Amino acid sequence: MAAPVRVERTNRLPASAEEVFAWHLRPGAFERLLPPWERAEVVERSGPLQEGARVVLRLRRGPASFRWVALHRDFVPGRQFVDEQVEGPFSSWVHLHRFEPDGPSGCRITDRVECTLPLGAAAAGGWVRRKVERMLDYRHRLLAEDLAAHGRFGDRPRLTVAVTGATGLLGSALTPFLTTGGHRVLRLTRSPRRAGDIGWDPSSGRLEGEALAGIDAAVHLAGETIAVRWTAERKRRIRDSRIAGTRLLAQTLARLPNPPRVLVSASGVGIYGNRGDTVLTEASALPDPPADFLVELAREWEAATESAGAAGIRVVLLRSGVVLTPAGGALGRMLPAFRLGVGGPLGSGRQWTSWVAMDDAIGAVHHALMTDGLDGPVNLTSPEPVTGRVLADTLGRVLHRPALAAAPAPALRLVFGEMADAALLTSQRALPARLTASGYRFRLPGLEPALRHLLGR
Repeated sequence: MAAPVRVERTNRLPASAEEVFAWHLRPGAFERLLPPWERAEVVERSGPLQEGARVVLRLRRGPASFRWVALHRDFVPGRQFVDEQVEGPFSSWVHLHRFEPDGPSGCRITDRVECTLPLGAAAAGGWVRRKVERMLDYRHRLLAEDLAAHGRFGDRPRLTVAVTGATGLLGSALTPFLTTGGHRVLRLTRSPRRAGDIGWDPSSGRLEGEALAGIDAAVHLAGETIAVRWTAERKRRIRDSRIAGTRLLAQTLARLPNPPRVLVSASGVGIYGNRGDTVLTEASALPDPPADFLVELAREWEAATESAGAAGIRVVLLRSGVVLTPAGGALGRMLPAFRLGVGGPLGSGRQWTSWVAMDDAIGAVHHALMTDGLDGPVNLTSPEPVTGRVLADTLGRVLHRPALAAAPAPALRLVFGEMADAALLTSQRALPARLTASGYRFRLPGLEPALRHLLGR
């Protein structure tokens, strides 16, 4: 049998042991703590986190996947619990979570993982140790930041929030962030499968409005991806998914006897068009007439919320840049080429990319929900946009790979057609002026620290 691997991390958090322990008991805690570079999902739970409860995970490594079944034991309320592998890839795996008071308003959190590799896998011990170290470091950083984010609004009541696009890239990260903060999330979905799901189908105009009664807020993130070659049919589907869906939701909320206080609705920095080196804030003029499909789409998308605003609902229009996470999206698509050493900038690399790390994207949504004075257009971008060349060089440096294989603009146009110029080769240097003025504090304003956090580097 291979020698055991033991990794331990202890950090102090400015919250009581009971508060931090309670955070771990709430729905979504596992999903929130799972590093975004890991391909894993919860497929089954026997119940809430308690003595004897089990959780079944599906982990993927390349084309292969395997089950990992963990048993919760040694449960001491407010102080500790243990996860033990009862089925999975290790000969043994025991993960201790301990929470100890440290002063009147603080605690020390300890994570200790002890595992044994199967016979014949001793050479992988160093690799496993590094992976566990990366995981625990990530979890402690994220937990501290999440507690601080929720603590800034600790005097406010917890919300019931309806979310569309809850299984999408941003929604699947936002939902566990909200639920671990004590908020209740209702998912709007075409295929309701669990308690709290609300059926809706924008294409047919179906939305169970009565199920929205009593909600405090709505977050609208649903929409067909634009990251494909645009045909006439694809453009129609993109438009319908955003404009018809937004209008249906806004009108339904407006008709409720007691409408929610706030609607946070997705938009995009594509609304500004291709603006070269011009610095763009929410006060910047929009192209008139619209310069391309994305400009026109975003303007109609935002206008579709008007009925909600007319009903007295505070409407926040989040003009999002490129949301960075290895779990998908632009960064997810870039990583395979960069890891092989054949990555590089798109086109000339001189165009500006307005980006935002996933943790700040969900942090900004939360801030918008809780900040009463914030409404209208809000740029959801890092305060430090970069050129495509800098983005490629920085990602290459973080991965220790070259970033010399630029994708020529003519080749991109050949593959992606109209979408290449409107989305891949366009330049938007957007700054989050209203977000920062309203008091939002970015966790990861700089690109390299953001990539190192997101990739565990």
